[in-house]
Amino acid sequence: MSPTLRSLLDQFDTDPSWPSPPRWRERAQWQERIERASLGLAADAAELLRARADAAQARLDAADAQWAATLRARIAAGEGARLLREWLRESPPHADGEGYDPLDALLGAVLDLAEPEGEVAAPAPQTVFYQPTPARHLLDLLARLELGADDVLIDLGSGLGHVPLLVAACTPARGLGIEHEAAYVDSARLCARALGLRRADFVHADARAADLSAGTVFYLYTPFTGDLLAQVLERLRALAARRAIRIASLGPCTQTLATQPWLRASQPSWAADRIALFAAGPSLPG
Repeated sequence: MSPTLRSLLDQFDTDPSWPSPPRWRERAQWQERIERASLGLAADAAELLRARADAAQARLDAADAQWAATLRARIAAGEGARLLREWLRESPPHADGEGYDPLDALLGAVLDLAEPEGEVAAPAPQTVFYQPTPARHLLDLLARLELGADDVLIDLGSGLGHVPLLVAACTPARGLGIEHEAAYVDSARLCARALGLRRADFVHADARAADLSAGTVFYLYTPFTGDLLAQVLERLRALAARRAIRIASLGPCTQTLATQPWLRASQPSWAADRIALFAAGPSLPG
């Protein structure tokens, strides 16, 4: 038997707060606590106790699914900007760290991105294995960029499309994803259609050859390294020679961007575990 798990489940059954639809962080905490206590459950523990734990997790999952459906409906109804403000109020004041938290699970449920149906190839040389940008970083980025209707944010190496989808859902700007993996592009397009996000577009292309002319902001979550990164940065430098652009980056590639003489950091120093912003244009050196 596990008195710790039993006591925890007794508390859960008498907690009046977790069923409230917006209490998704509290539900995430309950799920983690029940899961952790269940791991210490003896192999010969009573089946009733295991069943109670499974039932509690199922109730939490159902509440989260209901809340995600509500948020999806709000995005489809054009309330994404208001939703972004709500999420920002609920997020930590600083978006440091590259780990994931309950907001990522919520965002994943809201976007309901389909698993890629096609074959996903192993990363090519100088490309990086795909992982989505942590959701709190995306909220932080959108708040700092203050995108307008004339902006086009191009995500270079967009994966399943989280960044362009949120741009289109929560701002007046257009989000464009450039991704070399066709299966990811197909999934992102399906999500955009399901949510009615007409300002989210996705292109299956190599960032070294894709049309970048419409971009006003470019985002890189270290999608590639070495010569490949250098070639893409050279394309952005040539674009900045003609007009002003902004570049946002997260991860190791930020170190490379920080050494570019044609880029000016928007802050005196940048943190390695927070999205960095850079500006470039004809009036800047380089």
